[in-house]
Order: sequence, then C-alpha cells, then structure tokens
Amino acid sequence: MELLDALNWRYAAKKMNGQRVPAEKLDTILEAIRLSASSVGLQPYTVLVIDNHELKGKIHELACPQPQIVEGSHLLVFAAWTEIEAQQIDDYMKLIAETRQTTVESLTPFADSIKGNILSRTPEARADWAARQAYIALGSGLIAAATEQVDATPMEGFNADVLDEILDLPAKGLHSVSILALGFRDEERDFLSKAPKVRRAKEDLFIEFA
Repeated sequence: MELLDALNWRYAAKKMNGQRVPAEKLDTILEAIRLSASSVGLQPYTVLVIDNHELKGKIHELACPQPQIVEGSHLLVFAAWTEIEAQQIDDYMKLIAETRQTTVESLTPFADSIKGNILSRTPEARADWAARQAYIALGSGLIAAATEQVDATPMEGFNADVLDEILDLPAKGLHSVSILALGFRDEERDFLSKAPKVRRAKEDLFIEFA
C-alpha cells in the first residue's frame, strides 16, 4: 500500500479474528523495528516476540485482560534496559567498528560523548530515556504493519510488574514499557473497523514558520 493509504487504513483494532500473520509479513515488521531510528543508534531495549498460546493466555489472565492478547497472532513486548552502563556503550562501539570496518580506538570521541551525555544522568532518567527509545521503535512497527496490512494494536494499560515477572524480565535486565498485538481485525465484531479515522485538522496540528 502507499504510505498515506496505509496510515488511513490502520487503527487500533479492538477485536481480532485469530488469523495468523504470515511469516514474511512478520519478518518485515520485525526488520522495520530493527532498522528504526534510535538516539545515537544505541537501541537500549529488547523486543520479545511471543507466539505461544499458553503464554499469551497467562499474560491475558494476569497482566493485560484485553481480547487482542489472545485473539491476535503475535505479541511484541517492547522492554527497555533497566541499566545503561559503560560496558553497553563499549559493546556498541565494537559493533560499529565491526560493521563499518574501522577501529574501536577511532570511535573513542563518539563513545566519550555518549558516556558523558547518558551516564551523567540519574538511573531514573536513563530508564526514562531508554523507554522513549523503545517507543520510537514501536512507532516504526506500527507503520510497517500498516504497509503490510497487518493490524497492530499498541497497549500501555497493562500491569508491567506482573508482565515482567511472567517473562522473567528483571533477570534479563529489562522492564516492559509497551505491547504491540499483531493480527487481523474482526470486522463483524469490531464496531470501529469501518469508522472514519478521527484526527485533528492540519491547521490545528501544525504551526509553520516560513
């Protein structure tokens, strides 16, 4: 689909029909999330891809009693790093060096800049920054799903502490910040499936400086 057509088509589906998302469409959505923008490129989050019916049922029962959890095909849990330390930044420098065929030493000024900016913040501020980076990736996933005509319902209204426990996220140095349910809308049961999209008018949303 053309991008604007896809964005007009998409909405947060309230009911899904249980149809599975084809592997190639899921792979495209995940790759778009992988390629998403991230401040300094650090990507301080992990995305858990859940395709286990029993696990989705447990999440639905204990952490997020929304129908899309069990009616959808896959759940993506965006989990931010709970700690950002120098080692993670050093590992990122090694990845850059390997990918771009350069030396870690040549990246020292960049590494020092990131460390000075991020590590000078409080742990709470680092966690907040990491969560905001995860939301950028969530947005990329929403757009990618729309272009693939896969419904994607973002969720914040869940018990994050319980979800973290279910997925053993503290042991992984992670905490959940958002969920994206992927699937296909149930047009007969979802009263919003054919409703016009409601968005503020251009002149109300944008302030232009010429």
